[in-house]
Amino acid sequence: MPAQPSHKPSGQLGNVPGDARPAGLRADARRNRERILDAAREVFATQGIDAPISAVARRAGVGAATIYRHFPTRTALANAAFAEQLTLCAEAFDEALADPDPGHGLYALLEKVCTTQVTNRGFAPVFLDQFPDVLDRDHKRNCAEDGLARLVQRAREAGQLRDDFDPTDITLLLLATNGLAGQPRDIALAASRRLRAYLFQAFQAQRPGPLPPPAALELRAIHQPPGRP
Repeated sequence: MPAQPSHKPSGQLGNVPGDARPAGLRADARRNRERILDAAREVFATQGIDAPISAVARRAGVGAATIYRHFPTRTALANAAFAEQLTLCAEAFDEALADPDPGHGLYALLEKVCTTQVTNRGFAPVFLDQFPDVLDRDHKRNCAEDGLARLVQRAREAGQLRDDFDPTDITLLLLATNGLAGQPRDIALAASRRLRAYLFQAFQAQRPGPLPPPAALELRAIHQPPGRP
């Protein structure tokens, strides 16, 4: 299974709808909407998806009532704020399904998802909870899981995965990666690369290659609150 994915055209799994701006908004309302989305991305990225709406309102310089006029629920705000990232993940999913090398496609998909997980704390809950619905609202909620199962089956049939590999092992990877999101960006990225290499080498049927350099992590960081020196 290659260690570095390449870029390929997207397939046909589906596109994530972008931030569709309601027709007829006045110029000042459009500006408010853009300020809200910019603020939501910043707040959710640093504090997580459960950050209070009041924090988004303060960052945007508007009242909470203004946010709720544009986005009636937290989910609506989060989906709009992370529409671009969701689109990129949808394209990565399509690329993985279309890749003639199934092991490479699976790794490329997970590399992009894991990188986004550790660089944006707000994105992971949106991706993990909402991604199947956002891909296509007419699809069943389990379409992403079915797609991953197909990728795994193709890679197993190609002799690229061990016989006892299970799609739930991907969940373990995502859960482990999510725990790195509170670390400084450079450390989180290095640790995520090394974790993926460890697990993908364990997943493979063939002899693994060398690991990326280790990250500068200490045991005390496991219980240390994010942002504390």
